[in-house]
Amino acid sequence: MTDTSYIDISPLISERTAVYPGDTAFSRHVTLDMVRGDHLTLSDIRTTLHVGAHVDAPNHYARDGVGIDERALDFYFGICQVIRVSFEAKRKKAKSNEDLRIRPADLSGVEIQAPRVLFATGTFPEPNRWNDDFASLSPELVDFLANRGVRLVGIDTPSIDPSESKELESHNAIAKHDMAILEGIILNNVEPGIYTLIALPLRLKNADASPVRAVLTKA
Repeated sequence: MTDTSYIDISPLISERTAVYPGDTAFSRHVTLDMVRGDHLTLSDIRTTLHVGAHVDAPNHYARDGVGIDERALDFYFGICQVIRVSFEAKRKKAKSNEDLRIRPADLSGVEIQAPRVLFATGTFPEPNRWNDDFASLSPELVDFLANRGVRLVGIDTPSIDPSESKELESHNAIAKHDMAILEGIILNNVEPGIYTLIALPLRLKNADASPVRAVLTKA
């Protein structure tokens, strides 16, 4: 029987999982294999830390930022709000990916009710196929959320900044407010509302990110 007490919002990680062009794709090497007659199965992996559902550490985007091992776990565990943002009209008018940033005006009529906010955009629909034209956050939206007590922002795309951004304006806004980032989650079948988020990072010394098994439970 399937356990319906939680919603898994993590994509499957495999050799097919799309990563940023030029980044290290996931691979797994099997050293020992019981199928081959070994006494146990043993393997190792190689991958970018920004694979699938993952949390960024401050040292990924801030020169003096700490690694993921120094981040407080309460950023990634607690009450959250899922907000769905429609991008059909934006995509028709967009002249560049910069036009696909979520801005405060896009949240008209939505009250921020939790210290963790996850944005469902539907703009990176296939985790195994890379597309550049995904939604991201605007730095003014980060400021807007920080002023309302938000500590973590998540999105169902590979980044909170546009794919080609080198300035990383939204990441820098996150650093300014000492907020946390969760990227690469799957929210296709998640209804907007209030949940409890569990997305704990591995304790990787000085690491710039960590993959997570992100799940939601009803608050």
